Amino acid sequence: MAIVKRAHHVSVQCSDVDRARAFYEGVLGFEQTQRPDFGFPGVWYQLGDVQVHLIGEIPGMDRSTPPKNLSPAATHLAFQIDDYREALEALEAKGVEAVGLGEEVGQLFVRDPDGNIIELIVPGGQLGRR
Repeated sequence: MAIVKRAHHVSVQCSDVDRARAFYEGVLGFEQTQRPDFGFPGVWYQLGDVQVHLIGEIPGMDRSTPPKNLSPAATHLAFQIDDYREALEALEAKGVEAVGLGEEVGQLFVRDPDGNIIELIVPGGQLGRR
């Protein structure tokens, strides 16, 4: 049984959010969508069923190497899941380390074999309502 249903969003780290916005909006024609205040700069765009998230500079975060810890603020791919608890149990059964933000939020973070961070998200959670 596949636990991933479809792509949800892609995040891109950027050193200058205003410069990145000029490109994504001015060159590519992206239109902003609502983004919660996470305490660091960023912009979200809606592209059909998939979002693009620009993530600005975060004090103390080294962008030159993959993060040592699973971090929601790091560059990651996100895939929709239907059931947070079921996905978490499936990951644990396979021995995959997962950082979960809880069923209310609906987000889990894992790494692929190369260390890339993957978010699994239940739409309708506090941050999944996009």
